Amino acid sequence: MRYSIPLITVLGLLCAAPTSAFAKVNVFACEPEWAALSKEIGGDLVNVYTATKAHQDVHHMRAKPSLLAAMRKADLVFCSGASLESGWLPILLQKAGGPDVQQNTMGWLMAFDFVRKLEVMDEPADRSMGHVHPEGNPHVHLNPHNILEIADFLTERLFLIDQSNGATYEANLSAFTHRWKKAIVAWEEKGAKIKGSNIVVYHKSWAYLTDWLGLNIIASLEPKPGLPPTTAHLESLLQSLKGKKVQAILVAPFENDKAALWLSKRTNIPVLHLPYTIGGRDNAQTLEQLFEETLSMLSQVSQ
Repeated sequence: MRYSIPLITVLGLLCAAPTSAFAKVNVFACEPEWAALSKEIGGDLVNVYTATKAHQDVHHMRAKPSLLAAMRKADLVFCSGASLESGWLPILLQKAGGPDVQQNTMGWLMAFDFVRKLEVMDEPADRSMGHVHPEGNPHVHLNPHNILEIADFLTERLFLIDQSNGATYEANLSAFTHRWKKAIVAWEEKGAKIKGSNIVVYHKSWAYLTDWLGLNIIASLEPKPGLPPTTAHLESLLQSLKGKKVQAILVAPFENDKAALWLSKRTNIPVLHLPYTIGGRDNAQTLEQLFEETLSMLSQVSQ
């Protein structure tokens, strides 16, 4: 097992952690993908609260009472990180989080910390750049290899919190890893057919997906990250796409598709409403279905 916190801290936690089994480990998952992964590894040993849904923009959530109530019960806070939840998660932790789920404790797990990071900025960020993440793009879940990495560290944390059920967590991880690796092979065979395709995106939500599949993001509907499309930007984008072969415009469930449909009408580029996360489409109710549906929709767009 790889430890993501210093060994001396791990040893201290093992000494301090209860030796009897928890009734259940309470996981506060910021996003549906991490809730789904928690259920894969934790099984019946965890209670999972999902703070957001597929049709909600995680950037703009509020620290409402229901989230505070769930945070008070949390043994593990499992989120994307990289400031994606910075508008509401720190408030929840300050008002309702116990000492074992604060930053740099065993109950604090940010997926972003354990994967290869994309779009890390070399220069300081300021508001003129829009809604950027200088530490890197936080939407890490759309590369299935990242899911494998994060599953390993999730298992570690569940073991530290609930040692007596460690063997079950390890067995669940082993079964998930075996199944997931086989699925990746099939997905990458399907993805090879669309490698090199040009796409337009609404927001930089798709960076890890496009990096994994070898797709080229040639434009964004947002003039700057987090800023809604403007008429001037769309007109400029329309001119820049003339003569270019573009396979699709990608839109997430929480994004307004008005600008995408406007551009599609004038260019004949199809709009793909990809699921983005669990529950983003009817056929994407599990982690595997999320990737199955995403690859199926992308593969329908011929080069």
